[in-house]
Amino acid sequence: MPQPTASPRPLEVPAGHDVVVILDFGGQYTHLIARRVRAQHVFSLVLPADAPAARVRALGPRGIILSGGPASVYDTEAPRFDGGILNLGIPVLGICYGQQLLAQHLGGSVTPAVVREFGQATLRVAGGALFQGLDREETVWMSHGDGVDVLPPGFRAVAATDDCPHAAIEDAGRRLFGIQFHPEVVHTPHGERLLRNFVREVCGCSGDWTPRTMADEHLARLQAQVGTDRVLAAVSGGVDSTVLAALLHQAVPGQVQCLLVDSGLLRAGEVESVRTLFTDLGIPLQVHDASAEFLAALEGVEDPEVKRKRIGHAFIRAFETAVRDLPPFRFLAQGTLYPDVIESSSHGGASKTIKTHHNVGGLPEDLRFELVEPLRDLFKDEVRLLGTELGIGHEALGRHPFPGPGLAVRVLGPVTPARLDLLRQCDTVFIDELRTSGWYDRVWQAFAVLLPVRSVGVMGDGRTYEYVVALRAVDSVDGMTADWSRLPHEVLGRAASRITNRVRGVNRVVYDVSSKPPSTIEWE
Repeated sequence: MPQPTASPRPLEVPAGHDVVVILDFGGQYTHLIARRVRAQHVFSLVLPADAPAARVRALGPRGIILSGGPASVYDTEAPRFDGGILNLGIPVLGICYGQQLLAQHLGGSVTPAVVREFGQATLRVAGGALFQGLDREETVWMSHGDGVDVLPPGFRAVAATDDCPHAAIEDAGRRLFGIQFHPEVVHTPHGERLLRNFVREVCGCSGDWTPRTMADEHLARLQAQVGTDRVLAAVSGGVDSTVLAALLHQAVPGQVQCLLVDSGLLRAGEVESVRTLFTDLGIPLQVHDASAEFLAALEGVEDPEVKRKRIGHAFIRAFETAVRDLPPFRFLAQGTLYPDVIESSSHGGASKTIKTHHNVGGLPEDLRFELVEPLRDLFKDEVRLLGTELGIGHEALGRHPFPGPGLAVRVLGPVTPARLDLLRQCDTVFIDELRTSGWYDRVWQAFAVLLPVRSVGVMGDGRTYEYVVALRAVDSVDGMTADWSRLPHEVLGRAASRITNRVRGVNRVVYDVSSKPPSTIEWE
């Protein structure tokens, strides 16, 4: 059998399309910049900070963005870029640390700011190509301790705040720009317009990376990769794997076997709902019950990283068992997305690993399939757009994201059948309340988490000592950043009351009001 394809691997750049390259200096919003560029229908990808100029040139980008980062330009180990990039004649935009590094490289100076800025600030705009169509005063998001003190030759300041005189700088002749704030975050309300000005106006990108083009090119790429071989598609019924299955079914019809592994870690009624969905889509599905094996692998495990890796191993072993009686196949397809890869790997740049995703981490060395991950260059909202182009209905595409490791990372602490059952009951009540109240489609993701603590309560005339459940609902566009959802108190109150009244073993419900960052969406 073929050896497994290494993952992560470089993203494929779609031929014939404009590309914007983002160099990663370790900023927490680096990949959000990439998503915001794609929102302008321009393909973008992230490269390590020190990517050679020759590698960048070979991609033929129309623009280059230097990301933010936590370092100071004077740190001895601070990430740098290949100065040859500035000789390519390609427009460059430096953001935060990227601005400071750009200014220093070109002969300016950077010093510790007199007043550090963290949070929203008022930007006074004096002009400049990046600010076409924006107001003379804009709200922006700052996060810096250093600042550009002396501008490089040829640059001028085009915007300032009370504490940052060089909040935006430009050398229009050489098409070099720097901004001290973060346009990619929602806290800069018109940041997307600024990025559009850079990408579409300064760089001249045509904006032809559309959902239809995306669908056509992903279908063609799959046909070329798979050829006449057979593919086993790992599905869960979630948005990612459903789009994956539909994409494969349309690209190589008759060559795809979809397999749902019942890990015992799925939501209530999940297996039957997936059967119905795939029957409606006309896609063949086989279900393999491996719940006993998964629960055995997780027995006594509390560390979330260990959970994820054991689940990754169990998935592969379950596939091997399930396909023994099937005709041979060469490929294993997974619904890995760009955020999964981002959070599992530094991409060779300065970003840090957040967590291992079971699709891209923990795979055994003796894996006997070649991996096919056609969605790994897409964000979640792009996957939904792709699904619409493939003819999948809103009900399936509107489902909230569900983690690959399933409820194992929502049962904090030991994973047991009893604790899983408690969580399923709570989660079902919460989701039902959101649907009934009309809030399900208004939030990005919502779920319940069973905490590894008990609290004292009183029910009737008796004392109880039972579990605590946390409810989590977040608003997001792509999962890279998220804010906690401001659910109405009456919705939360009804959900909490129904849970404590109906679920034996739970006597307290709390609501998570943490955003990402600093938290992640899932608790583990």
